Amino acid sequence: MERRPRAGRTASLARLPSTDVAELQVGSKAPTVPGVDFGGGPTALFFYKVTCPVCQMAAPAAGKFEQAYPGRIVGVGQDPEEKLSEFDRQFGLGFGSVPDLPPYGVSEAYGIISVPTLFLVGSEGTLLESVPSWDRDGYNSVSERLAKLLGVDPAPISEPSDGLPAFRPG
Repeated sequence: MERRPRAGRTASLARLPSTDVAELQVGSKAPTVPGVDFGGGPTALFFYKVTCPVCQMAAPAAGKFEQAYPGRIVGVGQDPEEKLSEFDRQFGLGFGSVPDLPPYGVSEAYGIISVPTLFLVGSEGTLLESVPSWDRDGYNSVSERLAKLLGVDPAPISEPSDGLPAFRPG
């Protein structure tokens, strides 16, 4: 039987998550993602969990990256591959995802605190932008920067008329 601390008592510090991981910052080298080659060009990374309501809400907007910039977005889902495939079918991502299963090594390397989180990684492997949660302006900013790097016209990812809120915490 597992012993749990009772109210008013302190949990053992040995059970708390480590806080000695260096914080990933814009401009730093992006950690590797299995199966993703950042040298192939700038890449957006969409971290999500299939049961997350905000991820479900943001998924069609993330799918607009694939429509506008084919092959330049990859999902990193915190679920088994079969659940990621079902999520794609249900919410219309339209791009491939790699599973990040417990202990969530890729998510930890990126310092994920909440999902969804969107990153833009340059072709040199440098982290260019980070957008935690759902943030219309942030997603549109990533789209504009990605378009500039690719030498194409930017595509709007979300507009006030699409019915999505401007911001929703993950």
